[in-house]
Amino acid sequence: MRSCTLLLALLSIVEALHVYSSPVTVHLQKETHWFQSSEARRIIENVLAWQTTEGSWPKNVDTTAPSKSPMGKGTFDNGATVDELRFLARAFVATNDERCKGAFFKGFDLILKAQYPSGGWPQSYPHASGYQRHITFNDGTMVRLMNFLREVSSSNSFKFVDGERREAAAKAFDRGIECILNAQNQVKGVRTAWCAQHDEVTLAPRPARAYELISLSGAESVAILDLLMSLPEPSPELISAVDSAVAWFDKVKVHGVRQVTVGGDKRLIEDPTSPPLWARFYEIETNRPFFCGRDGAKKYSLAEIESERRNGYAWYGSWAKDLGEKHLRWKERLQLLKSGVRRQ
Repeated sequence: MRSCTLLLALLSIVEALHVYSSPVTVHLQKETHWFQSSEARRIIENVLAWQTTEGSWPKNVDTTAPSKSPMGKGTFDNGATVDELRFLARAFVATNDERCKGAFFKGFDLILKAQYPSGGWPQSYPHASGYQRHITFNDGTMVRLMNFLREVSSSNSFKFVDGERREAAAKAFDRGIECILNAQNQVKGVRTAWCAQHDEVTLAPRPARAYELISLSGAESVAILDLLMSLPEPSPELISAVDSAVAWFDKVKVHGVRQVTVGGDKRLIEDPTSPPLWARFYEIETNRPFFCGRDGAKKYSLAEIESERRNGYAWYGSWAKDLGEKHLRWKERLQLLKSGVRRQ
């Protein structure tokens, strides 16, 4: 039940961030007996064939379909690798096919190996270069890896994993939490939110593609907060980090506008009745929303960037619409813990 809850939470993050979701994800909802069917055996063969020699899977492809040559580059980006590993774990438990177990361990060990000493993960490993080598919160990449490691360390669905690996997963998760807390941006001594990418050594904010400049991320930071608030016994530092970030989200919400698409073109219109929106990117020092085209020039109006980027990227969203309510419930739970009462 616990792992199912975590999976559903992860899928909601994937949907909110418009991350490509492989058809393999759909099969994670299937009953155990399905994995023994002829259809499942065919899909298992395909998923195994898509695994790279390093142990990961390529992104933005249907890994349940027959593989193509040459094999794509493996990555943790856009939902790749983690759900293939969940699928193979389900398949091994149902079929006892040792190939599934071997492929699972190969991918799992790669995830552990990919973690930096600072506690974060790159977008891909190995062979990461440029912005891909940075610690990647973008599109929920690091949060997704950490949720998976937590599942492996604690869920009965992974009882076949040896104790040493499960302990390593728990330790990697804890180091990831430390990284998140250490990477949280501060402005004049006040904690705010996170950038989509951070330096793998210094943890300083880093840019990615030309239109993804250094910023505070209104999308990725929500997924990080969901993860932090899921911890059963948070430290005082973690509580302070969450409280500060939630306050930041309340401060930077955009009122009185609505995003619409007219003739295939995104635009903002005034609407005092519209629920608040949050920008994808905010300037770290000013909290001012900004936008950027492929020329890398920062703009303060969505209308100023080219049509292709204006309409091909999620610049505004309702990512934090439930954050205040989640935070309130979280604070109530912490108060119960403090008083010695555990909610069932």
